[in-house]
This record gives sequence, C-alpha cells and structure tokens, in this order.
Amino acid sequence: MPGGSTGLVHISEIDEDYVKDINDFYKKSDKVEVKVLSVENNGKIGLSIKQAKKGYTPHSKKERKKPEAGNKASFEDKMNRFLKESDERLLDLKRNTESKRGGRGSCREAF
Repeated sequence: MPGGSTGLVHISEIDEDYVKDINDFYKKSDKVEVKVLSVENNGKIGLSIKQAKKGYTPHSKKERKKPEAGNKASFEDKMNRFLKESDERLLDLKRNTESKRGGRGSCREAF
C-alpha cells in the first residue's frame, strides 16, 4: 500500500466462493487490488479483495427475493411440493444405497 503500510485481508474477503486455501487463488508475490474496509485505532487496516472487484454486489442475509406476481402458491401447496420432492430424494437415496449393498433379495454366501 502507499507509504509502505500493510493491511490484512481476511480469508472471507478473498472471493465470493468458499476459500479453503489462499494458495489456490494467489501466490505470495501477486499484486492485488483491494478495498479498505476499516482502519482501527491501533493502526490495523482491514482489506477486501472481493469487494474491490468491479461489479461486486454484497449479498445480505436480510435481502430476500420477493415472490413474483404470478407465483402466489398457498402454504399447503408449498408444503405438498416440498414433501413430494423430499420423498423423491429419499427414494433415490434408498435405491443408491441398496445398489451398493447388492440390492434387495440378493443372496450372499457365508464362508
């Protein structure tokens, strides 16, 4: 940074996607553009790489998609759709598990 000052980029401020290892994104000598998030009284500077990227829009937990005008399903309709999709997922999981075990009615010999 100008003047030789340094700051810290928290791992959550590197990219929009989950970052397990910073080395997957940058090398030690890479130069990156950052946005200053905070300057504390003790001189610590908080930085963000992801917020410095053009077109960045923060996603807040408070932001919720408003239902579309034509999408006014009742609670019962939504619950029924959820239960149907849940049953389908459980059935797929059960089939997958059975196929790995040899399936239903398979004969296994003991030695």
